[in-house]
Amino acid sequence: MISIRGVSRRFAGGHYGVRGITLDVERGQTLVIMGPSGSGKSTLLRCVNGLETLDEGEMIIDGMRVDHQTTDWNKVREEVGMVFQGFHLFPNRTALMNLVLPQMVVRRRPAAEAERNARALLERVGLQGKEARLPSELSGGEKQRVAIARALAMNPKIMLFDEPTSALDPEMILEVLEVMRDLAREGMTMLVVTHEIGFAREAAQRAVFLDEGLLVESGTALDLIDRPETSRCRAFMRRILKRPESGTEAAWT
Repeated sequence: MISIRGVSRRFAGGHYGVRGITLDVERGQTLVIMGPSGSGKSTLLRCVNGLETLDEGEMIIDGMRVDHQTTDWNKVREEVGMVFQGFHLFPNRTALMNLVLPQMVVRRRPAAEAERNARALLERVGLQGKEARLPSELSGGEKQRVAIARALAMNPKIMLFDEPTSALDPEMILEVLEVMRDLAREGMTMLVVTHEIGFAREAAQRAVFLDEGLLVESGTALDLIDRPETSRCRAFMRRILKRPESGTEAAWT
C-alpha cells in the first residue's frame, strides 16, 4: 500500500529530519513508529502526506508514484487521512458540522448525504448525542474522536496518526485507543506514531524504531518491544517499559 525508498528530508543547516528511510506497509497493516523526541517520526508521516518535500528518494502510495513536481497532493490527501496531536477542529462549528463541511467541500457530497454519513461516524466513535456540541464543550478525548471521525468521513484508504493521545489525560487516552483498535481490526491501513505499548502489542503487526532520522530497527511489534536487537532500541524500550538495566535476556521476558 505504501512503498518508501531511500527517503530523506533535509532542513535548514543541513539537519536531516529523516535520512535514507526504506519501508513498506502492506494493505490492511498497522505499523507503529517509535523513537525518541526529534527522531524523525512526525517528519516521516508528513512526507507520506505531502506536508514535507522529499529531498531524496521516492514514494509509491497505492500504486501511484508521488512527488512534489507532478503530484496533485490534494487528490492524494483525499485517500490519506491524518490525525495530529492537536485536534484542529473548526472552533465555531459543531461536532456534526466539523464532519459535514469537509465532505461537501472536498468530496462534493450533497448536504443530506454528508449529514447522514457524519451522524453514523459520530455514533461509530461513541459520540452520539454530542452532535450539537462545539469543540469548547467537548473533552480532549471527545475532540480527538471527532478528529478521527472527520478523517474517516473522507473514506480514506490510509490513516496516519501522529501521537494522537499525547495531549490527553489517561482516561481519555483509552477512549481514543479503542477507536483506533476498532479501525485496526477492520483492516484499515494505518501508520501510528505512538509510545502506547499496549496498543502496539494488541493492534500492530509491525513496528519500526527511528533515531536521529535513521531507521535503526524494524520487525514485528512484539519482537521490537520484547526482543529488540540493537542496543539503542533496547535502551529506549528500557526507559519506556521501566525495565532493569541488564543485557540479559531475562530482563526482556
